Amino acid sequence: MATQRKGEPPELSQRAIEEIYQRLEKPMFNVVYRRLWNAEEAQDVVQEVFLRLWGHRATVRLETVEPWLYRVALNLASNRRRFARLWGWTRLEGVEADAAPNAEEQLATRQQAARLRQAIDGLPEKLRRALLLTELSGMSHPKVGRALGIPAGTVASRRHLAMRRLQELLGGEA
Repeated sequence: MATQRKGEPPELSQRAIEEIYQRLEKPMFNVVYRRLWNAEEAQDVVQEVFLRLWGHRATVRLETVEPWLYRVALNLASNRRRFARLWGWTRLEGVEADAAPNAEEQLATRQQAARLRQAIDGLPEKLRRALLLTELSGMSHPKVGRALGIPAGTVASRRHLAMRRLQELLGGEA
């Protein structure tokens, strides 16, 4: 462990990072998955986020680690989407039907999920990020605001606007 200089934050320990991983891995996966719509890619991003945390453990403070992690996760997910679009490799993964008993219900479930995916993807980036973090990360508006670099009130208004747009696009299904 590196020696701590006066005024610098203490380095995050391996145990602290493991505890953070245990607490945030699933909510972070949910956020990233809703950005990428691919489970393998989402898991790769989550792993990369925690590898980066390990590399920055000497400079990231415990009280700001959660917003830092989500900011890195969203940036990595956005980079992967841009790369996929650039090369035309974006593929639509089949949406798992919720064990609907017949083919018609399975088709309806898939169509509804595809419409929701398209509506979320159609939101402006700033609204989509606020919506995904507030709905799926479990973070408070102030923490989401720190992750996005905006005030908590702006997080709330962006989330509200995103929900309103989704409801308009989906005709009340959202």
